Amino acid sequence: MRRIAIYGKGGIGKSTTSANITDALAARGLKVMQIGCDPKADSTCLLTGEPRVRPVLDVMRAGEEVTLDVIVRKGRSGCLCVECGGPKPGMGCAGRGIIAAFEQLEKLGAMDVYRPDVLIYDVLGDVVCGGFAMPIRNGYARDVFIVTSGEMMSLYAANNIAEAVEGFRQDGYARLGGLIQNSRGVSDEDALVDRAAAEMKTQVVFRVPHDAEVQRCEAKGETVVRGAPDSAQAAAYRQLAGIIYDRAEDVSGGMRLGTDNPAGGCDHE
Repeated sequence: MRRIAIYGKGGIGKSTTSANITDALAARGLKVMQIGCDPKADSTCLLTGEPRVRPVLDVMRAGEEVTLDVIVRKGRSGCLCVECGGPKPGMGCAGRGIIAAFEQLEKLGAMDVYRPDVLIYDVLGDVVCGGFAMPIRNGYARDVFIVTSGEMMSLYAANNIAEAVEGFRQDGYARLGGLIQNSRGVSDEDALVDRAAAEMKTQVVFRVPHDAEVQRCEAKGETVVRGAPDSAQAAAYRQLAGIIYDRAEDVSGGMRLGTDNPAGGCDHE
């Protein structure tokens, strides 16, 4: 099983990129599970065609029985979709919400039940506190790819994520697979991202071109891979998916809960 975490600054196109990778890999006959690790719970909407998959945290707050049938939704390509969710806005720690959702998935034996070939965590990367670092700090993901553009704030966030990954790599956890450039038309964008990658001691694994086809398909609630399969943009996403799959290590075993910071997400209140 490939266990991949895709990080990036909010609004950089991380979830769109993740969903198109998931659809492209599912189209190759692989069983793919995508877990959205963002309080907005919008990671998988392009895969299911629904505005929002019911998040694990919403089910828990409602006091209902948490079962895999309730929290795992099948996407239109056959992929499996989970949203962690988070606390109500302005209340609680979103990072701790991710931890609680992961604990539920592990308790229910989700990986043993579904046995995915590829597991993709779509993770917000504006902050890399305990909860948002959960996929890389506790051994859930093996390979981390960072979505960025040539914009200053996205590169700043990418550098923070890369530093976190390096720290956890030394403890035997995840490793940095490289940067995915989601092009925004910034002046000298390729050079800016290449320079940043060199400073992070990594490389740009792919440059996703800027194409209005993405917005057209999103308006229909679809990935480009599904909504415009013959387009150049769909071909680019399929190429990216192949690169990510080939670069990721095939590791056995499913989710395991680490012992560091077991009580909560953020390392501060």
